[in-house]
Amino acid sequence: PAPAMASAGGAEPERPHPKPFLIGVSGGTASGKSTVCEKIMELLGQNEVERRQRKVLILSQDSFYKVLTAEQQAKALKGQYNFDHPDAFDNDLMRATLRNIVEGKAVEVPTYDFVTHSRLPDTAVVYPADVVLFEGILVFYNQDIRDMFHLRLFVDTDSDVRLSRRVLRDMKRGRDLEQILTQYTTFVKPAFEEFCLPTKKYADVIIPRGVDNMVAINLIVQHIQDILNGDICKWQRGAVNGHGRTYKRPFSEQAESSSVLAAGKRSHLESSSRPH
Repeated sequence: PAPAMASAGGAEPERPHPKPFLIGVSGGTASGKSTVCEKIMELLGQNEVERRQRKVLILSQDSFYKVLTAEQQAKALKGQYNFDHPDAFDNDLMRATLRNIVEGKAVEVPTYDFVTHSRLPDTAVVYPADVVLFEGILVFYNQDIRDMFHLRLFVDTDSDVRLSRRVLRDMKRGRDLEQILTQYTTFVKPAFEEFCLPTKKYADVIIPRGVDNMVAINLIVQHIQDILNGDICKWQRGAVNGHGRTYKRPFSEQAESSSVLAAGKRSHLESSSRPH
């Protein structure tokens, strides 16, 4: 069994709570993953709700970056550390945390500071919710994590758009243009092509153009509202079968006829200087 994560407030995780509907949201750097998640939260009226009472919440894979060694940290400060490689993430902690979230338990999620490239002592308590959006560049990379999702979305944004967004964002953080472009060509682009882009085939729904694609976002919001209105039991046909693969998710049947959907960028648990 997964190790128990630290939980909030004693009896809080013990209260009866439906197991959440877990949605994975992937895509390349600056594709608009978290903007889409935030727009979904906003349209559901959940973004202003007090954290303990939220029915929908957003988590970021960026919270699960590994603690760097002194040597790795020195490289990171010079833009020479590969934050886009699967090994950059603490996959064991991510897996254990997601398992506890799927079980409807309250958990503590790490916070990561991208200015100092270090995990902070403070953690963010995540309370049980009906729907959990988990976004990140490599959330579909590991099969055991990928199979936890009941719905998988991939935000498919033009690479030139993503690069221009990333350059503007990093320059606003005071980073040197040459370093930004070197890091992009050395690490970000090759890692996207090797590790992130191949996971697009696992998506149930592909969302082009990010948060501009309101048709897609509204479709997703409508499906989430169906879940919140009590249809979750028919969506969650016992998460995993005997072969460790998830059952066919009902949303994908509609998605195949509805074609592709839309995307955007940023989570309430993230640092303002997150790299993706």
